[in-house]
Amino acid sequence: MKILIVKVSALGDIVHALPVLAHLHAVQPGIFIDWLVESSFAPLLEDHPLLRKIIHLDTRGWRRQGSLAAIRGSWRVGRQLRKENYDVVLDLQGNSKTGLFTWLSGAPKRFGFDRHQAREWLNTLSTNCKVPIPLECHHISSRYLQIARYAFPGETNVPLCGPLSVQARAAQAVAAMLDEYRLSRGEFIVAHYGTTWETKLWPLDHWVELTRSLVLKQGYQLVLTWGNDVEKHAAEHIAEACQGRAVIWPRGTLQELVALLAAARLVIGADTGPVHIAAAVGTPTVSIFRVTDSQRNGPPGDGHMRIQAAMDCSPCLRKSCDLDRECGQSVTVNSVNNAVEMLIGQK
Repeated sequence: MKILIVKVSALGDIVHALPVLAHLHAVQPGIFIDWLVESSFAPLLEDHPLLRKIIHLDTRGWRRQGSLAAIRGSWRVGRQLRKENYDVVLDLQGNSKTGLFTWLSGAPKRFGFDRHQAREWLNTLSTNCKVPIPLECHHISSRYLQIARYAFPGETNVPLCGPLSVQARAAQAVAAMLDEYRLSRGEFIVAHYGTTWETKLWPLDHWVELTRSLVLKQGYQLVLTWGNDVEKHAAEHIAEACQGRAVIWPRGTLQELVALLAAARLVIGADTGPVHIAAAVGTPTVSIFRVTDSQRNGPPGDGHMRIQAAMDCSPCLRKSCDLDRECGQSVTVNSVNNAVEMLIGQK
């Protein structure tokens, strides 16, 4: 049996969908699973032992080339999907774009969210098996698993995190860099300032106060990761405040980031992809949630501390707000520092 998972973005959401793989293989041994994903996120899934093939989308690149390129690119991928003769498609995204490719696959059984849960109603026109999501499936990974269990029933004790493996070549590259920076595996803390929405960010001055305490007072090794110029500038500001005793990690491949996070003692960040990757490879995390819901999106389990903003309106899902500064400050440095100490004390 051949199954296609349609979950094209974003980084954290792809990580949240990984438990579906474990469920499918547990209830249907010997199946083949392919995954349709945007090319920028595809390296995360490369060499995954539970996947047969990764099929790439490049919708951003197509759009840059114009409408005709987008149509041609979509049609080309659609033809590729149809040639695979999938038995089942699981659309875990629920928007119009993924609905198009779900429909183009031509699979006889196409499962997705019902009209109450789909992100965009057009998506429901592409599926012929619409899955209701009960209230108890609050965590996003539980929602994805509900679709998989509806399509392939069976009792499985699947963790809501992972599985995500580390590529051997990425692990070797990171190990060499750790030696270069004189960092010990399992001893350093990773701090990631950035995230996709400005309203998800924790204030930079709070990051400075926290990291100065971790490095200068508590003596921890600290690695700062970044994904764009704004985040790199923030990392440089934090490193300067730590008197040069924090390492600004060079931006490498996505698989090298996975390997770095797997080697860390602890990862601190907001609701962002690196935090979710860290949880998927088994590294403890402290995560800060403001406009999103820590109970819905946060890394699950006892090895993770999720801190929600102390605002009556949180989580609000707003991308701009007049109370942005107040919201960010409602997560105190002490609360994050205490969470770090609690998790490190458990190891």
